[in-house]
Amino acid sequence: MAGLLVIIGLLGLAIGSFLNVVIWRVPRKESVAHPASHCPQCDAPIEHRDNIPVVSWVILRGRCRSCGARISVRYPLVELATAALFVAFGLHFGIHADLPAYLYLAAVGVALTMIDLDLLRLPDALTLPSYPIGLALLGAAAWADNAPHAYVRALLGMAALAGFYGLVWLVYPAGMGLGDVKLSGVVGMYLGWLGWGQLLVGAFAAFVIGAVVSIVVVVGMRGGGRKSRVPFGPFMLIGLLVGIYAGHPLAHAYTRITSGS
Repeated sequence: MAGLLVIIGLLGLAIGSFLNVVIWRVPRKESVAHPASHCPQCDAPIEHRDNIPVVSWVILRGRCRSCGARISVRYPLVELATAALFVAFGLHFGIHADLPAYLYLAAVGVALTMIDLDLLRLPDALTLPSYPIGLALLGAAAWADNAPHAYVRALLGMAALAGFYGLVWLVYPAGMGLGDVKLSGVVGMYLGWLGWGQLLVGAFAAFVIGAVVSIVVVVGMRGGGRKSRVPFGPFMLIGLLVGIYAGHPLAHAYTRITSGS
């Protein structure tokens, strides 16, 4: 298992490096394949030796080899965050048929989070393909594990959460972006696959965390105010993690308390 986690972590670092390209180029509708990675200041191509995740940034001390321009610390942080999520999911799901689906979720979740924090947008180019990819990967897991019930629950969770977010958007469009509605079905799919408790806890956690952070922004931060816009996509994805890791025990505890047993 330790060897597998090392491989998954290295894979996460490599994918995290690619996600830095995705995060910059996709919102600008640029190709993620061409041209090759280059310095945004001097346009010098990034050499292969300078494209090793995290290590190259440390060796170069966060500066371009050609012109000396600063390279944001965010680049290695994205790589490390992706690797950490990959390892965390590897530990949680183990060598299981649904692990590839959740590794994809980790990758696209990191990209969507960073783009939403930067631009208050969740690009369709990342959100919409996550439906067929997620359905295909979870479908393969359902076939491998003979678990059609989990796949049906994923479909129902996808429809239920997308329907709920769609209703919120129709009632109060100023408080919910259409990109959040499009992402909600993906969140519902992955939580629904795990169970109804995970779905309910994950969905509820997103609104609780979002409300707390929004209050802090409005009340406590300089420049904050009632018109301050706070991206909701990251809270949906954090809620998704809460649902994955704590959804079952929290839902079980709530059921025991309310039933008095």
